Amino acid sequence: MAPAETLFRTLSNTPARAFAPALLLGFALAAGSANAAPPPPPTPGAGVGSKTGLPLPRYASLKTDRVNLREGPSKDHRTLWVFQRAGLPVEIVAEFETWRRIRDSEGTEGWVLHSLLSGRRTSIVTAAKAGAKGETRPETPLYARADDASGEQARLQAGVIGSVKSCTGAWCRVVVALPQKGGNVDGYVRQERLWGVYPYEKVE
Repeated sequence: MAPAETLFRTLSNTPARAFAPALLLGFALAAGSANAAPPPPPTPGAGVGSKTGLPLPRYASLKTDRVNLREGPSKDHRTLWVFQRAGLPVEIVAEFETWRRIRDSEGTEGWVLHSLLSGRRTSIVTAAKAGAKGETRPETPLYARADDASGEQARLQAGVIGSVKSCTGAWCRVVVALPQKGGNVDGYVRQERLWGVYPYEKVE
């Protein structure tokens, strides 16, 4: 079988493009790694990390704008994706030595070096759910206060990334870079509309 081509992915403040990460991931994994014999990976969801003692799973973010996602916990393993967005939220689901197995908002998993991850909490706006009559609501309101009746600061498209300042379990205060608004905008978003924080999680 011919070697799988390295796959590249770029995430930006625009709605996610449609593609099939599961199919591509399966193709890359099927290609295998001729020179590496990976150790058995830890079981995701074990409760606490074997190296850090921190909870598993937990959210983190990418520290740099180029992060290789590998099929196993070493540099000998094939690169599955190249993330090109610093601040992208990811979920850490397992640990092995200096490597962390992560999952992105679309469900793609792989291994990255722990030095490429940051504890800074960020979130990504998820796609809007269909309304009662099946109509879609493509944008998410960013409110001035944690109140649906407060004024809207902006309307955010799916895929927009923001820094999480705090969460109450129902609302999160986030700061989002919006060039059309002249820079950073500070406001509140319904917690259920964000990926990067758990339902009902409180962030101080």
